[in-house]
Amino acid sequence: MRILLAGVGNVFLGDDGFGVTVARRLAEADLPDGVEVTDFGIRGVHLAYELTGGGYDATILIDAASRDGPPGTLYVLEPSPGECPGSFVDAHAMTPESVLALAGTLGGATGRVLLVGCEPADLSPGMELSPQVADVVGRAVELVLELVGQQIAMACASAGHQEERTC
Repeated sequence: MRILLAGVGNVFLGDDGFGVTVARRLAEADLPDGVEVTDFGIRGVHLAYELTGGGYDATILIDAASRDGPPGTLYVLEPSPGECPGSFVDAHAMTPESVLALAGTLGGATGRVLLVGCEPADLSPGMELSPQVADVVGRAVELVLELVGQQIAMACASAGHQEERTC
C-alpha cells in the first residue's frame, strides 16, 4: 500500500504554515513502508499532478482549515473533487478542494483522500504559528499516524489478511 502525507500551506502567512510544520515533524517519524511525506507548500498544481500520477492508494493532506471552530481545533475531513469547480484554478490560492478538482480534470485516480485540518487563529504575514495552533502540532502528528494505521488496516482487511504485518 502506498500512502502520501502531503503538507500544504504558506509558511509566510502565520497559521497557514500548519501543514508544512506537521509534514516536517512527520518526516522525522518512523513511518511504515510505502508511506511518503512531502512538503508541497503552495505548490498545489504539483500536488494535483502527484495525486493523479503517483499511484497512491490513499493521501492525507495536512493544512489549515477554517471551519468556524475555536483556533487549534483539529478536523478530519474527506473532501471530494465535486466540491469545487475545476474550470478555473488559481495556482496561488489552491485549497485542498481545488487541488482535487484540478486532479479530476487531469484524469487518473487519486485514491482515498483525507484532510487533517487545523482551525487557524492568525493568517496574517509572519512565519510563526499562533500559540493555539503550535500547541496542537504534536497531536496532529499523532492523528495523521493513527489515520495511516487505519488505512493500512483497512487495506489488509480488504485483502483478507488477519494481521497487519502480513500485508
